[in-house]
Amino acid sequence: MRAGAAAADVVFIGLGNMGMPMALNLVRSGATVAGFDLQSDSVARFVAAGGSTADGRGGAVAAARVVFTMLPAGEHVLAAYLGEDGILAHARPDVLLVDCSTIAPAAARTVAQAAAQRGLAMLDAPVSGGTAGAAAAALTFMVGGDADALARARPYLEAMGKAVFHAGGPGSGQAVKICNNMLLGILMIGTSEALRLGIANGLDPKVVSAIMAHSSGRNWALEAYNPCPGVAENVPAARGYTGGFGVDLMLKDLGLALDSAAAGDVSVPLGTLAHGLYARHSGAGAGGLDFSSIFAPRGAPG
Repeated sequence: MRAGAAAADVVFIGLGNMGMPMALNLVRSGATVAGFDLQSDSVARFVAAGGSTADGRGGAVAAARVVFTMLPAGEHVLAAYLGEDGILAHARPDVLLVDCSTIAPAAARTVAQAAAQRGLAMLDAPVSGGTAGAAAAALTFMVGGDADALARARPYLEAMGKAVFHAGGPGSGQAVKICNNMLLGILMIGTSEALRLGIANGLDPKVVSAIMAHSSGRNWALEAYNPCPGVAENVPAARGYTGGFGVDLMLKDLGLALDSAAAGDVSVPLGTLAHGLYARHSGAGAGGLDFSSIFAPRGAPG
């Protein structure tokens, strides 16, 4: 075992912008948590903040009562769970598996079915609230899976969030999440356009934001994640659009929404337009910036 290594009740795989604060909130709740990430510096920061790690992911998973994953995309989730040396290959019979990534509902159902075939409880539990919500333990969890499994998971979820909703069976959490993120992408674009229009008319964006926050244009992007630099503190716009939820991640989620819409023969013209605008923004080199940077797309005037 390396320094900081220890047996843990909880294994948290994926210590990125969202996973790190979520895992640390579990540590603060009193759980013993082993964190894993492909980036060794992320693991080192987690250990320095009070978490633990172990020499091998497989051994840690085999001892864990609960395994959380927060990974970038569906292919990473499928590989992590279904790979030859993956989570399902090592998990103990009474383990609870909780994936908080945002992936296609079909992929979530594939993993849940494979887990069920091994007699393992599996939840898809994507989140809303961004990095600020993760840091403040104020996330919203949208959960798909068995109600009994959710009852087991609830104390852990409540240590990381302020609201836990049971959406339905396997994949239901992911279905709700892609609906939510499609709307979020649309709202961020609309909020950005409204603020830029106000600025073009000589208005102070702080004043515009305050008025709209008490009017019918009120929305989360405006109030909690304002995209205009200088309006709010502790948001990505206040730090050059670094950190937070990346443009490429929003583009991925919008793509999932469009795929789901096509499969269900549902018309989503605004979702399609939002996907196109974020694709153009990413193509201009903004893929690693926070998605609120759509306020100032690269190549656009001022």
